[in-house]
Amino acid sequence: MRARALLAVVLLTLLAACAAGPSLEDQGEVTAPPGDSSGLTVGSAGFTESDLLAQMYALLLRRAGYRTELITVANRELYEPALESGRIDVVPEYAATFADWLNAKENGPDAEPVGSPDLATTMKALRRLATPRGLTVLDPGKAVDQNAFAVTREFAAEHALRTLSDLGASGIPVRLAAGDECVSRPYCQPGLEKTYGIDVTAVDPKGVGTTQAKRAVQSGQDQMVLTTTTDATLDAFGLVLLEDDKKLQNADAVVPVVNRARAGSERVARALDALAPVLTTADLAGLNRQVDSWRRLPEDVARAYLEKKGLLGS
Repeated sequence: MRARALLAVVLLTLLAACAAGPSLEDQGEVTAPPGDSSGLTVGSAGFTESDLLAQMYALLLRRAGYRTELITVANRELYEPALESGRIDVVPEYAATFADWLNAKENGPDAEPVGSPDLATTMKALRRLATPRGLTVLDPGKAVDQNAFAVTREFAAEHALRTLSDLGASGIPVRLAAGDECVSRPYCQPGLEKTYGIDVTAVDPKGVGTTQAKRAVQSGQDQMVLTTTTDATLDAFGLVLLEDDKKLQNADAVVPVVNRARAGSERVARALDALAPVLTTADLAGLNRQVDSWRRLPEDVARAYLEKKGLLGS
């Protein structure tokens, strides 16, 4: 109860802070010179992967000499304005998703998406949207958490499937376990049909990467499931990902986003950029597994990984 009460206070504080933050009109094209505050707040969106990334960011920043604290705010509608106002200094984000979110915030929910399968194009759009809001987007890393499609190992082996193109060329009809919005989303049923020629006979609305959806594929009720590239539970269900070889999915590389006025310094960038060339998609899936399946604490998993990679020093 005490933890819930504390979270409620935090959320109320963030809401008040968001209202007091600088307006977009007052910020101009470029904000104040980059800041280098000695104490930094790292935000997490409250799910396993975000917790792990936030812990790694905090540990790297401590290694660089900063005092850090972590805060969990599970709603982007709350934590992004708090990031603008400086109540949160650093958050892990996903390039295409965050670009489209900022674009919708600025231009309305019906704005044409700016995220794309091309990472360079996506990053250019993201930085263009983030800079006037006082935010700096650091370099993307190797780790990518984007939509992906999985089938059983047996199904893949029987039909010699490695890629989504293989599935399309096979002509096999597929019943897809996914969210109900899949029937209209360009990255889902329409994209699978148009880009890959996959015969999607129906969408079974069991959600994205849910246990129910994976069990439906495991049992043969459905043939494929919509999940993510860092799903840590695929092995447990005997599932394997099919490669998105024609790049239907948007470039959702992991990127640190910082408040420029408080954490826009080169020292912060150097500390966080150290993770970018090291952390891979497979690494991130494995770290998720340690927390979700092995019940290890995110901080312990994050620390062990950074130490193993030599990023925390002696």
